[in-house]
Amino acid sequence: MNLRSDWWKILGVLFVAYTIIMGFLGDVPRLPILNESIRNLYFHVTMWMTMLVMLTVSLIYSIRYLSSLKINDDIIAMSAAQVGILVSVLGILTGMLWARHTWGAYWVNDPKLNGAAIALLAYLAYFVLRGAVVDEEKRARISAVYNVFAFVLMLLFIQILPRLTDSLHPGNGGNPAFSSYDLDNRMRMVFYPAVIGWSLIGVWILTLKVRLYKLEEKINALKDLNEDQFGRKTIKLKK
Repeated sequence: MNLRSDWWKILGVLFVAYTIIMGFLGDVPRLPILNESIRNLYFHVTMWMTMLVMLTVSLIYSIRYLSSLKINDDIIAMSAAQVGILVSVLGILTGMLWARHTWGAYWVNDPKLNGAAIALLAYLAYFVLRGAVVDEEKRARISAVYNVFAFVLMLLFIQILPRLTDSLHPGNGGNPAFSSYDLDNRMRMVFYPAVIGWSLIGVWILTLKVRLYKLEEKINALKDLNEDQFGRKTIKLKK
């Protein structure tokens, strides 16, 4: 690992390690109902923020592909969406655990929760769509257009509609969030590094996925070349 070029990876690991240690051992405010479960703020909320970072990256590169038609932009958009879906699933799972300890059930009929489920299904449909189109360029174009639609849908169901209706979820329906009641200075000292750390780890995973995909493409190209050469040799031998 090159310290000059990979410093942000080291920073991400250090911030996440700090988050995990302080998340379980650090002091938190003793609030009614939440009690010790407020520690999940460092994991649940940061997963959703990392998801927003990854899906925003995916959106940007989908738009870039539509203007440049460079397949590399489509690869990055797809990989970012995959990482975004991964952290969104982790966000839902950690949210379900939090809901069980505060609301008494893993899932309740809440606009924010239902919106998160709809947004997740919309992005899963993105990958179904990609798998249904064989032609590479056509797949990239259709996926890029759908990705823009999925991002707008995600913002609508997660960020906009829950704020306009009654919701148990903090920050929606008049329910406060990130105020002095919900997040004191002790928690901010952990929460903000957690957001940065998890986001950097998400970007790191993204770069690894892009490199892996390109490596697979090279391997498949070499296999096709070898098969083609082997086929030509076989034809010459038959002649």
